[in-house]
Amino acid sequence: MDDPSEAIRLAQEGDSDAFRRIYALHSPQVYRLCLRMAGNPAEAEDLTQEAFLQLFRKIHTFRGESRFSTWLHRLAVNVVLMRRRKKRHPEVSLDLPNEFGEEDSRPRKELAGPDLRLSGVIDHVNLSRAIEQLPHGYKEMFILHDVQGYENKEIAGILGCSVGNCKSQLFKARLKLRQLLQEDLRSRAREQRQSMRDVPVFEQRRARFQCAKA
Repeated sequence: MDDPSEAIRLAQEGDSDAFRRIYALHSPQVYRLCLRMAGNPAEAEDLTQEAFLQLFRKIHTFRGESRFSTWLHRLAVNVVLMRRRKKRHPEVSLDLPNEFGEEDSRPRKELAGPDLRLSGVIDHVNLSRAIEQLPHGYKEMFILHDVQGYENKEIAGILGCSVGNCKSQLFKARLKLRQLLQEDLRSRAREQRQSMRDVPVFEQRRARFQCAKA
């Protein structure tokens, strides 16, 4: 069963081997998506299993109007969001006024474009750490658009907001992310300066210790 479309067709007819084939093909990507959004490996594993349980129940609704992977990722995102709502975690509302002080929170043209200031200038580890510090609403928006590659219209459908709010929240998520990255860079610079100042002190102490031994 090497043809993915054939596996989907057979799975829609209830073929268990086809479901296993789909799980083997797509579970790594779904797990990574859940891990990005949940930030916890154990919870991400649980969410992945729940996503494929939902797939088992709903695969007959897939009509091929989008790529199967896109359809499955939307399903997984909804599973994560539903779990979060049930746990009643505080989230950033998609309709809150702009908290960064802009007088007009309506999206501007450039909000939907690529953020070149976040491209190729920050190492992967620091970027991942900063993403994990984003408020939940911003984190979801950034991951869906800049990591998973969904269009604003698709994200609006997944999260149940307008395209305008989607663009505005993406802008604010990027702004917050840049702030976190800048704070991290400043912190590391301070640590480096401090370590350089501490070197002479250490050397002086070692010299005094050696004199005392003599």
